[in-house]
Amino acid sequence: MPVRGIDSSLMHIRRKVFTEVARMAYEGGDYSRIEELPYKIVPGEVSRYRDSIFLERAIVGERLRLSMGLSLRPMAEHAPLATGIEEAARPEKYYEPPLINVIKFACNACPEKSYHVTDLCQGCLAHPCVEVCPKDAVSIVHGKSVIDPEKCIKCGQCANACPYGAINKIERPCAAACGMDAIGSDEQGHAKIDYDRCVSCGMCLVNCPFGAIADKSQIFQVIQSIKEGDQVIAAVAPAFVGQFGPEITPEKLKPAMQLLGFADVVEVAVGADLCTIEEARDFMKEVPENQPFMATSCCPAWSVMAKKLFPDFAPYISMALTPMVFTARLIKKQFPGCKVVFIGPCAAKKLEASRRTIRSDVDFVLTFEEVMGMFEAKAIQFAEVAEGAELREATADGRGFAVSGGVANAVVNAIHEIDPDREVKVMAAQGLRECRKMLTLAKTGKLNGYLLEGMACPGGCVAGAGTLQNPGRATAALNKYKASAPEKYATESRFASAVQYLHE
Repeated sequence: MPVRGIDSSLMHIRRKVFTEVARMAYEGGDYSRIEELPYKIVPGEVSRYRDSIFLERAIVGERLRLSMGLSLRPMAEHAPLATGIEEAARPEKYYEPPLINVIKFACNACPEKSYHVTDLCQGCLAHPCVEVCPKDAVSIVHGKSVIDPEKCIKCGQCANACPYGAINKIERPCAAACGMDAIGSDEQGHAKIDYDRCVSCGMCLVNCPFGAIADKSQIFQVIQSIKEGDQVIAAVAPAFVGQFGPEITPEKLKPAMQLLGFADVVEVAVGADLCTIEEARDFMKEVPENQPFMATSCCPAWSVMAKKLFPDFAPYISMALTPMVFTARLIKKQFPGCKVVFIGPCAAKKLEASRRTIRSDVDFVLTFEEVMGMFEAKAIQFAEVAEGAELREATADGRGFAVSGGVANAVVNAIHEIDPDREVKVMAAQGLRECRKMLTLAKTGKLNGYLLEGMACPGGCVAGAGTLQNPGRATAALNKYKASAPEKYATESRFASAVQYLHE
């Protein structure tokens, strides 16, 4: 699992890229000056991170383009860094797929999965590694274990059996993090994404220690919309708590966002309450009478994964609108003509919002990391931001959507509020590999009658690809935020009656 909350050199570069793109958008003028930014972000004559400072700047240049929603430049052709930038400087410009991109010359061409015997091998008498290998790939040479790569099937039994932990598994970090097995290698050994399998969860980009994988951003377009005078409203996911540091309390969120140019701030947890109510009603109506189980729908990467790998289960995934869409529709009913920016922890929400059926509801999607770049571009000092009114629209259960198990817990609570005698069996999985195991179990019929919750990110939304803080710390902050909610259950939300209205 990637380490968050540590200001590593990689995180530092990512943040500087987002900050410079945001600053350029706010300042306006001649955007061809993007050509100068790699020299500002990577100053001097001596490389700090790679073999060459020219390579460092070339990589930063591609990251700048992706952060503006532009595509990577072809490696075999000359193209200025500013190619296409004028078109990108329009609020209505939507990024072109793919969303997740591999910067080939930043990739370390890490080895694919393999097992290696280290110097820790003691040449023990029992040599269990030899005994357990199903393909006779392990032998003893000069008193030490040796693995024949031609025979090895990478099952890992030798590593598990070694009493000294002397056999290590080496695996490309991005591939290990991909629960869809969508990452392979190209002819040069660089990471290559199979977009037919990819669900844009973003776990590869936060697990690559070389920063070779990045997603496209809409920072540039959001700021253009603000500058054009649009009423741009931020719909902020509940996982925001603690993401911008301890000085940004929930009471400071709205004033701080207004300093960036946003007209207003609405909790996406309000939409989570509405999603809870709809899923509770659907479960009570459909399970087990019309379908064997029901799966939650709020995590787009999880639901897309389920539909790709288990197409027969597609009808069993809740048809409820996601919290993002519920909230956006609520905002647009109240403020016709406004622009809605979903701000959250999730890369997959960018993919969800790109669907034609949702583009009219959600105009832009930004991550917390990208918004932090906007704060830094505007030099916002959080300690100097005055507190505003407390956010009180959502319930505790709605806010709890941000952690693994929170969605199912909210739905179960709503069902019990509607029908106290109704028994609901629940299974929750976090991380796409565990989600796949859960659906494989469901395929055997062992989860009939269950409510299934899937979260693509281990830990839930608090560990999404666009977060800034350690997931454990973020979870603790979220629990405190939940406790401050005026109501506990989604059924107590003052917006509860709007569920059907927002479908119209």
